[in-house]
Amino acid sequence: MKNFAAMVLSKAKNPSITAKEWPAMAMERPLPNLWHATAPAAPETGRLGGDIAADVAIIGGGFTGLSAALHLAEMGVKAVVIEARMIGYGGSGRNVGLVNAGMWVKPDDLLATLGAQAGGRLLNELGHGPSLVYDLVERHRIECEAVRNGTLHMAVGPEGLKEITEREAQWRKLGAPVEALPAEKARMLSGAEGFTGALLDRRAGTIQPLAYARGLARAALKAGAQIFTETPLVAAERSGDVWKLWAGRGTLTARHVIVATEAYGALIDGAPWRTQTQELTVLPYFQFATNPLPHDVAGRILPERKGGWDTGLVMTSFRMDRQNRLIFGSIGRLDAMAAGTHRAFAARSVRKLFPYIGDFRFEYWWDGRIGMTTNHLPVMHALAPNVVSVSGYNGRGIAPGTVFGRALARHVTGDVSAIPLAETPITPDPWRNVKSAFYHAGAQAKHFIDRRF
Repeated sequence: MKNFAAMVLSKAKNPSITAKEWPAMAMERPLPNLWHATAPAAPETGRLGGDIAADVAIIGGGFTGLSAALHLAEMGVKAVVIEARMIGYGGSGRNVGLVNAGMWVKPDDLLATLGAQAGGRLLNELGHGPSLVYDLVERHRIECEAVRNGTLHMAVGPEGLKEITEREAQWRKLGAPVEALPAEKARMLSGAEGFTGALLDRRAGTIQPLAYARGLARAALKAGAQIFTETPLVAAERSGDVWKLWAGRGTLTARHVIVATEAYGALIDGAPWRTQTQELTVLPYFQFATNPLPHDVAGRILPERKGGWDTGLVMTSFRMDRQNRLIFGSIGRLDAMAAGTHRAFAARSVRKLFPYIGDFRFEYWWDGRIGMTTNHLPVMHALAPNVVSVSGYNGRGIAPGTVFGRALARHVTGDVSAIPLAETPITPDPWRNVKSAFYHAGAQAKHFIDRRF
């Protein structure tokens, strides 16, 4: 590993090295992603090609990195984002688009894990996360199909109803505006058949996630930040209290570094600060989007444009977009072996949930990665002197990413209590690859059988 790192650093310092000789970047099959088709154009950016300096270097151009850049720039701090691919390439451009409050973990379980004081602070910060997102959308006039009419956590069977009832009681103790709905009210608000109830969270809503990420980028640039795309970080070296980063075709020096790569931190072979990905189990998640539905049909599905997801063992989600497309998602990866199974399951599910839908076709489909920690809670790490990261959003990327981006900006400018998490060492999960493979195979097997009868 040390020899490989030395080789990478040697190549990074040698401007005559051709692009083909750089460390390999993980490649993916291109899939027709609805968010890329309907988001406003990204602001103009390019590859880093010279030697520049900043106060803070940010690795990753998703929700967390762009929120950090925006908040730093608004404080008058010189921030530079370097992104290996494009703005929102990772989870920010593949997200379902549900702007949820809190984490997936129930509030009482979170408090039991982190303690009353630390857990209470995290619940408070993330409970107000949707407000931060929608405030930024309004203040910076971000066109991202923002709707804040709440979300619905749909109950599957008696166990699901028990779960949402427990969540209602726990959130209400904290003063949250949530309400457990009976089956008939859940059916009216969702338009979906077969659920035993739903938990309505009025703090939450939906957005077009890639449009939001691009809007954050545009706002950060306007505030004075710099963003470089197609600029993978390949090497880093510390001299005194300054970091020198080799990225793209240039170098970036900065005293502080924020690593905001989440589940996509291992794209570049041999890149610095990849170890945090060793504690994340990748949970694959796919989505299919229909053609625009007739107005009479679209008006019955989530008529108030809430977003929904369920309590099922293999979770599914559904929402509408501004063009009256229904977007259905579930666990699984759309690789060559599994795509047909997941597509057929998605089609069966849509017809089962919305039997009045009539004829439809899927016009877009894509997948992404969710970074799961062993306790389903985010983690903060000091990866090296003046190098900090927060990761492990466990499927709640939009509001937590925005909140932690702001907290990271405050942290690197001197507010050491800004991040509502205690610093912990990286704890690699030796079973992460096995678990990820199990989730993928298990979801494929369940989707092969599910909703056939």
